Amino acid sequence: MDTAPLVLSVRGLCKRYAAPVLVDVDFDVRRGEVHALVGANGAGKSTLARIVCGLVQAERGRMELRGRPHAPWGKAAAERAGVAMVMQELNLLPTLSVAENLLLNRLPRRWGLIDFRRLRRDACTALAAVGLDTLDPAVRVDRLGVGHQQLVEIAAALAQDCALLILDEPTAALTDPQIDLLFHHVRRLTAAGVGIVYISHRMDEIRRIADRVTVLRDGRVVAVRPAAETTPGELVALMIGRRAAAAAAQGGTVGGAVALRVEGLCRGKEVRDVSFEVRRGEILGLAGLVGSGRTETLRALFGADRPQAGRVLVGNPLRPVRIRAPRHAVRAGMALIPEDRKQQGLLLAQSLRSNITLGRLGTLAHGAQWIDTPRERAAAAEMMRMLGIRAASMEQPVAELSGGNQQRAVMARWLYRDADIYLFDEPTRGIDVAAKESVYHLLRRLAAGGKAIVVASSELEELLNLCDRIAVLSAGRLAATFERNAFSQEAIMAAAFSGYLGRSGARGRKDVSQGASPAASQP
Repeated sequence: MDTAPLVLSVRGLCKRYAAPVLVDVDFDVRRGEVHALVGANGAGKSTLARIVCGLVQAERGRMELRGRPHAPWGKAAAERAGVAMVMQELNLLPTLSVAENLLLNRLPRRWGLIDFRRLRRDACTALAAVGLDTLDPAVRVDRLGVGHQQLVEIAAALAQDCALLILDEPTAALTDPQIDLLFHHVRRLTAAGVGIVYISHRMDEIRRIADRVTVLRDGRVVAVRPAAETTPGELVALMIGRRAAAAAAQGGTVGGAVALRVEGLCRGKEVRDVSFEVRRGEILGLAGLVGSGRTETLRALFGADRPQAGRVLVGNPLRPVRIRAPRHAVRAGMALIPEDRKQQGLLLAQSLRSNITLGRLGTLAHGAQWIDTPRERAAAAEMMRMLGIRAASMEQPVAELSGGNQQRAVMARWLYRDADIYLFDEPTRGIDVAAKESVYHLLRRLAAGGKAIVVASSELEELLNLCDRIAVLSAGRLAATFERNAFSQEAIMAAAFSGYLGRSGARGRKDVSQGASPAASQP
């Protein structure tokens, strides 16, 4: 393998946004090799992959593909050069059929028109390659589950004639048999000389499929190792900078009464027997890697995705509530500010006024028919003032607002409704520093007012600065819970990786819970 020619060579690659993302990165992939790329959230893995695929442009450095200069200006150019990628975020067109998504850039034609018979035949061949023989290629993609959508994306990549295939967290939504099938095709491709970049934080998969591992930390390459000679614990230590230190727990929880208790919450592989509680006046953080189950836990708790098992208790005294839909959660005094504010949190074409008052229209109505417009406008104006929402007027469509003001608009709706328990999923994603500070101030003010707050975030520093306790999810399970006086970035990151270590990481899973609160012993 060491003597195989290089498919990809990257030298001195640099990229920055507000801060450096990649710094003098050297990376290469040989023919017939699976080269794993690992690192914590924000290490630069996906940015490097997107540069190779032409989705992002590097600021400095050079690349070669099969011995020729490689600097694609767009995904199509990279694909023509022989690069295919299955991205962490699905890139399918939901309103098109499976067949059309599979062969979108190379639709078969006959006499200038699409040859649908051949399209179906070619699509069936591509689907069979990933074990989807029974899937109708004419079905629309938006009618498939996430796991099947992931397989369709993989099938589209496998169907291409490529020299380099990049797989970015390809198994996050797959079952074990589907993962086995994917790995079978990975080995088939490497046997044919294809080079593969495998981005994942699942340590057991990396040892199973990879030949070499490159570790990124803070945008820099810190190690390149043979996969067979590297233990999961060593990789985690390289990713976080040092071995996890045990943080000494010394009590110190928030003194308010318990407002929310979750017991044994389950939904598929994404949420597995999760239990925790939140007190009034407390901000509880949910930490974890991409795919750890943070978002899925909040959605199952709120009823946006129906849980398969578990018990939720709210109130004072605590009482069990049956939550099977968001309306049940709202009646129980809960509010969810979702991760995807545009798709799940806002009516983009509607006015700012309508978006703010939507949650309590019944209190603004004359009888059952007419909205008291002056009262509605007064309520919207008060919420805009309270949250510092900037807009041309309250009648401006929400789609025209900045990301920070859109986020405040979602929060304004729930603040106007006045919930007891607030669930925030990535509350500062995509907003600027000033807007972030405004959100932090709001969260602290809600907690000071006796509200119970849960914040899921991929930014560990944000959670360390904001939260009273941090619960760490790993592979859908609660791995550990840390009190503020026991916070340790190293220990939290070790807990975040613990669920992906496989059997070889069993000792690591035990170690990370030392120094955590008693909640760390929960399943």
